[in-house]
Formats: sequence, structure tokens, C-alpha cells
Amino acid sequence: MKKQSLVKGTLILALAGILAKVLGLFFRWPLIMLVGDEGVAYYQIAYSVYIFFLGVASGAPVAISKLIAERDALGDKQGVFDIFKTSVYMMLIIGVGGSGVMILLSKPLITLLNWNPNAYPSMMAISLAPFFISMIICYRGFFQGMQNMSPSAISQLIEQLGRVVIGIGLAVLLVPINKSYAVGGATLGATAGGVLALIYLWRKYRKEKKKSKVNIVGKANYIIMDKLIRDAVPISLGATAGSIMALVDTFLVPRLLLESGMGMIEATKAYGQLSGKAHLFVNIPLTLSVALSVSLVPSISEALALNKLKEVHDKADISFKLSSVIALPSLMGLFFLAYPILNMVFPGQSEGYEILKYLSISIPFIIFYQTSTSILQGAGHNKVPVISLVIGCIIKILASYLLIPIPEINIYGAVISSIIGYLIPVIINIIALKKVLGFKIRYYDSLIKPAFASVFMIFSVLFVYNNLINKEFGTSIACLIAIFLGVIIYVLLIIVFKIFSYDYIKSKMVNR
Repeated sequence: MKKQSLVKGTLILALAGILAKVLGLFFRWPLIMLVGDEGVAYYQIAYSVYIFFLGVASGAPVAISKLIAERDALGDKQGVFDIFKTSVYMMLIIGVGGSGVMILLSKPLITLLNWNPNAYPSMMAISLAPFFISMIICYRGFFQGMQNMSPSAISQLIEQLGRVVIGIGLAVLLVPINKSYAVGGATLGATAGGVLALIYLWRKYRKEKKKSKVNIVGKANYIIMDKLIRDAVPISLGATAGSIMALVDTFLVPRLLLESGMGMIEATKAYGQLSGKAHLFVNIPLTLSVALSVSLVPSISEALALNKLKEVHDKADISFKLSSVIALPSLMGLFFLAYPILNMVFPGQSEGYEILKYLSISIPFIIFYQTSTSILQGAGHNKVPVISLVIGCIIKILASYLLIPIPEINIYGAVISSIIGYLIPVIINIIALKKVLGFKIRYYDSLIKPAFASVFMIFSVLFVYNNLINKEFGTSIACLIAIFLGVIIYVLLIIVFKIFSYDYIKSKMVNR
């Protein structure tokens, strides 16, 4: 199997992630138009529980890819397939357990947490997804460990396409009957997409197994399983910062909004704007950083297995540069263009744009946390990201309890608590990188230069946007043109400021 460089693997996953997010808009837009902010809140309640399960299991593909990369670097093909076989047994248990818990505890959980009872059809619709996703995780971990990101990227697109076509199709059929059933039908799309992605990955794996001619018949290796669990648990906790923080919001925000004096419908709509709109756009740049993180862990693990410490530092350095190049323009764009972007995607449903505007401040902190966590995980230091995340969650919970019940702040208390909740873990991780790996971030190259480029870019974007509006272009057309020109200007500024050179990118795309 041909391996891909860190930059090439990241770009493949990033492009797939962006396309998946675009497809996600084709899911979210008609859903919002069909059921409104209230209906989206029903969907988000169920989906956030599902995302939490994905978070719990997310350490598995990283742990699998890490162990496989180490074995593959040493030429141990038998060890590679033994790790995969054992991962299937482990994830089968987790998948069955996750689906079982969702089926049995959906109604009690809704009652316990005082969620809207109309979320129940969505909870049941998504309850089988954990089983299929658990199997998908094994195959993605295998291919990522072999440092071939293409199968994972393609399966991601298949999964999202199935979710859009089947989910929205069911929603359209069911919305005349009942809004909550329509949302439940849309939610079922996630399960359907998982089934389609699993079929693709299974077929791809079978071809690879035939080429390798390695015997993998037998029971699970419990020594390997123990190692996978020891690696996967802390990695899961570290890798699921976003889903854990979102779940904290799911548990706390609707109830605390009621305490601020909002009515049930008003609170549900505010939560829907936070989780169904603001988080949707904030998650788009995070797709790129997740792609970087997925590529980074096996790449760092392979370099350490071969005792190439300088290569580890070089990859960590390029990763922080990529993180800044992703995070800073995303922050600028969403902060200054929150209203036109939201109005362009959801015509007539732009309420909540100020939530998006201020939540965008959290983007750099989330991305730097993900990057620093992946470097530490690839180097085998799994505990630090867990500790930093726990501290961040505690701070977020305390800030939420203090701020959200204040009527003048209400939903913005969740935004402020998220920003603080990510900032603290980033600081802890960066200190740990210096202490355990001797790695120092080159702030001028990795932060200051991308910041200058982002500032110049956003000035250009706003100039173009405002001039087009003055010439009576529609806000959507003006926004699209301004963003398109902004991307071109930003790429040119990256070259002008020598953040990355053309020769460097070309060498990393063509060569291993």
C-alpha cells in the first residue's frame, strides 16, 4: 500500500471533510426550512448524544493507527493485521453496548435531564448508528495506520451522502404527519450513511488483505487489546474536546436558559441557534484540523519508532503552522461576516448570527488544542491532554452556571464558557510539549505571520463586500464574491510572507 506524506494525507482528508461539510449544509438547510429552530433543537439533542458516543470511540481509530504505524515501520505485517483483528473484537463490544444503551435509556435520559420529549423519535432513530460506526472505526484506523488516507476520505463522503439523501427524504415524507417524526426520519439518515460507508470500507479492506497474503485467522490477542484500550481511552478523552464540550452544553444550556427567565420555546430556539447553526459553521474549519490530527498521530509514532526526534520536531512545527493558517482566517471570516454567511445559507432564518460571531473566537483555541493533543498522543504522552481537558470542562461548567442564568447574558454565557474552556487546556498542552519533547513553538513563523496575513485578508474581504453592497448587489452574492477573493488573497499572502514555500508544498505532495 502506497503511503502518503503528512501534508498530502492531511489535504486528502481536509478536502473530503470540506465536501462532507458542504453536503452537511444540504442536510441542515432543508431541515431548518422544514422544521425551524425548534425542530433542529430536537435533532441536536439526539445528535449530541450520538456525537458523544463517537467521541468515546474516537480514540480507537487513533490508537489503532498508532499501533499499526509502529508495526508497519518495523516491517511487521503479521503484527499489523493482528492489531486490526483485535480491534474488530473490541469495537464490536463497544458498538453493541452503545446501541443497547441508547435504545434502553433514551426515554429515562430525556426525563432526567428535562429535555423536550419531542426529541425521543430522534433518539430512537439514531440508536443503531453506534454499532455501524464502531465497525467503520476499525477500517479507518487500519488505513490511517498504513498512512493511506484515501479510503477514510471516500468513506466519509459516502456516509454523508447517504445521510443527506435518505435523511432528508424521510423528513420530507414525515413532516406532514408530525414535526418530531420528521426530525426522527432525518436523524435516521446518520445510521443509513454509516451502513453505506461500512460496505465500502469492508470491500476495500478485503482487496488489501488479499494483496498482503497474511494469515489473520484466530481469536483476539488480549495483550494487543489491553494496549489498544490503554491508548484509546486517554486518546478518546483528548480527541473529543468538541463533543464533550457540546454535551456539557446539551446537559446544561436548555435548563440554565429556563433559569434566566426564558420560556420553554424561547430557550429551545436559543439552544437550536447555538448548536444547530453556530456550531455548524465553527465545525467547518475544525474539519481541516481534524484531518491534520488524524494524519499527525501515526506520522509522529512512526518517526519515534525509528528514533527520528528531529523529524518529530519538524512535523510538530509544520502542524502548528497549518493550524494557524486554518484557524486565524476562519476566526476573522466568521466574526466579521457572521450575518451575511448565515443569511446566505439559511435565507430568512438568520437569527442567532451574533452567537456565531462570538463563538468563532473559540476556533483557534479548539484547533491548537487538537494539534497539541495529537502531537502528545503520537509521542505516547496520552495523560496530559486528558488532564487539561478535564480542567477545561470543569471551568466551562462553572462558567456556565455563573453566566447563563443571568438574564442579560443568557445564551452568550455558553459562548464565553466555551472560549475559556478551550483556552486553559491549550496553555497546559503547550507547556507539556516543551517539557516532555523539548519542543518550542516558533511563534513568529507559526502565529504572527499567519495573523498578519489574516488581518490583511479580512480588510480586503470587507472592502470588497461593502463596495458590492453599495452597488446594490444582494448580500449573498456580495458575500460569495468577497469570500472567494479573500481565499485567493490569503493564499498569495501565505506565499508573500513565506509561511510556506511553493517548493516545500510541492515536495511534500509528490514525495513521501
